[in-house]
Amino acid sequence: MKKLFLFLFFLSTSAYADRGSIPFRPDIKIFEPKQRAMIAWNGQEEILLLSTDMKASDSTEVLEVLPLPAEPAVKKGDIEVFRKATNLINKKIIAQNLIMSKRNGGKERENQPAGEITFYKKIGAHDISVAHVLNKDGFVSWVESYLDSLEVENPSIPEGLRKVVGEYLKEKFTWFVFDVVSLDKELKTNDAIQYRFKTNYLFYPVKIMNTEEGYTSMDFLILTPELLRDFPGIPLDKIELQHQPISVTSDELRNLNEEMSELLGHREETKLRIWKIDGMISSFTDDLIAR
Repeated sequence: MKKLFLFLFFLSTSAYADRGSIPFRPDIKIFEPKQRAMIAWNGQEEILLLSTDMKASDSTEVLEVLPLPAEPAVKKGDIEVFRKATNLINKKIIAQNLIMSKRNGGKERENQPAGEITFYKKIGAHDISVAHVLNKDGFVSWVESYLDSLEVENPSIPEGLRKVVGEYLKEKFTWFVFDVVSLDKELKTNDAIQYRFKTNYLFYPVKIMNTEEGYTSMDFLILTPELLRDFPGIPLDKIELQHQPISVTSDELRNLNEEMSELLGHREETKLRIWKIDGMISSFTDDLIAR
């Protein structure tokens, strides 16, 4: 039963939610019932593999905003990594249970540009741009100009999102990923995108979405050399550990994701576990940060 639960964990959907997306049509609602992320962090650098399920109340293009603590390298990811990692966890847990059973007897100047584009690429259904933004006003102006270049009529950024972005900028977040995808009424799983960036803490942006209403569910596969103990963002009691952490070998991790194995130094033992965070979107005023 545990094996079935974990397998379904990354395939199931839950109540609808929104993740700080900007629909190009203001009358359209965006639904994001599931966020899946796999995070490998070595203390200095992070690889974030991200995929989401999304749909809209009608056909539209959507701009998603992802704030990051440093400039990322962006590439297409492999969505099968989520299944492979979950299957590996299932296999390890079953083996551990068998062993236990036997043991128990069973800022910019006015005339300067507000920011710069450092990366642009179309990856599957995604049009991805990485922008280095220097101030709140510059960010908003840049995004509205960006939407205008996509021939969006009278583009504007919601006031709530302006406020949250301003908070990120005050916290020295000056890198933002803009991801444009096309949606309609049919729920679809977007291509997995991999981001690699320098950071002295494990990071996943959550409060960027708290300008919307509704419920969200976020699933994380976490890979680190050792277990983490300091959670200055979302408190530990809000993070559900779905099973006891397992140890994976260098060969097992290389089979999941060669770049994550390289990031973690091809260690002979790495800790892998599933975290789950869910709740009303408006309740998330902090990001997922851990050391």
